[in-house]
Amino acid sequence: MPTLSYAIIEAPSTLGLATSGVERLPEQLLDFGLAERIHARRAGRLAVPAKDPTPDPATGTLNARAIAAWSPKLADAVEAVLGAGEFPVILGGDCTILLGSMLAFRRRGRYGLLFIDGNADFFQPEAEPNGEGASMDLAFATGYGPPLLTGIEERGPLVRPEDAVAFAYRDHKDQEEYGSQPIPDALKTLDLPAVRAAGIEAAARQAVDHLTRAELDGFFIHVDADCLDDAIMPAVDFRVPGGLSWNELTAVLRIALASGKAAGLEITIYNPRLDADGSAGRGLAGVLATALGTAAPCYRPPA
Repeated sequence: MPTLSYAIIEAPSTLGLATSGVERLPEQLLDFGLAERIHARRAGRLAVPAKDPTPDPATGTLNARAIAAWSPKLADAVEAVLGAGEFPVILGGDCTILLGSMLAFRRRGRYGLLFIDGNADFFQPEAEPNGEGASMDLAFATGYGPPLLTGIEERGPLVRPEDAVAFAYRDHKDQEEYGSQPIPDALKTLDLPAVRAAGIEAAARQAVDHLTRAELDGFFIHVDADCLDDAIMPAVDFRVPGGLSWNELTAVLRIALASGKAAGLEITIYNPRLDADGSAGRGLAGVLATALGTAAPCYRPPA
């Protein structure tokens, strides 16, 4: 199979969080040799606007207008990589970078989303205690939330609910405690108990089969570091016991990439400030290097 070269985009936004630290994710993974290990071109670093500590009164969401204005800039950077015939690897940042990434693919056609995250990220603003968009990004991307963030460039939803898979989330208690809106039936869910019941490879194939349907032009992969077991990835802002092992995440990514229809990938939420000895970051860089290899399988969407 022909292959694509990787290109790394640094997207160090913390606009979706009240806290900081995840903006150091790109430099830390790059310091651990990620670009060299996957033979990636470094395609640039986006500037991010200053944060406002007060949620936007119209949407109840921190930095809502800044997110809405910045997301098209990330989309432009992703499209430039795609236009160069490369596979984008986007290093965040918090999970609201998903809006910019998916906007790039929405501009190009109908793409799916493999959402690998320890949290479902489907809160609505009135239930999110801190107004953090990083707890609402999957909802926004699939059209649930304030129009400012669900209808960027009047292209909402950025991904149809039926074209997304929420994979390995385990924040059920938090959703119940704070009253998160339910995930719509149209959106395929494989929470961590379902992944465990099926086995990691079978669950990954279920997800990928759903995202390689003929009507889709391809799919994007979102990876939040908190999908990993808290025992090996404590360097995240919201910790929940359990999660995937290094090998399990590697297996999911390999199966997704082997489909030939994965069109890009982003990494979010790893916080170097919470990783004193660097072990969590080294493990994450190692998983990415192992799963991605030195070139991505080439996929060309149908004309």
